[in-house]
Amino acid sequence: METLNREQQYIRAQKRVDEIKRFYNHLVVYILINLVFIGRRIYKDIVHRDESVMEAFLDINNYNLFFWWGVIVFLHGFNVFAKGKLFSKKWEERKIKEYMNK
Repeated sequence: METLNREQQYIRAQKRVDEIKRFYNHLVVYILINLVFIGRRIYKDIVHRDESVMEAFLDINNYNLFFWWGVIVFLHGFNVFAKGKLFSKKWEERKIKEYMNK
C-alpha cells in the first residue's frame, strides 16, 4: 500500500516538474523571440521611416506581439503556479460539503 502511494506521489511530482519546466521554456522562447521581433521592427522604423531611436522605441505598434503573447504567458504561469492555491484540495472539500448540505 505504501509503495503504491509513493509511486503515485512520484508520478505527481514528476508531472509538476514537467509543468514548471514547460512554463520556463515558454517564458524563454517568449523573451528571445520578442527581443528579435521588437528589435527588427525598431530597426525598420529607424531605417525606412526615418524615425529617431526614441520615436521608434515609443511606437506602440512595435509591441503588439509582445503584449498579447505576454497575456498568454501570464495565463500559463497562473495555471502552473497559482491554480493549486486558488482551487486547492481544501477548497474542493469545502465546496463538496457545501453542496452536500444543500
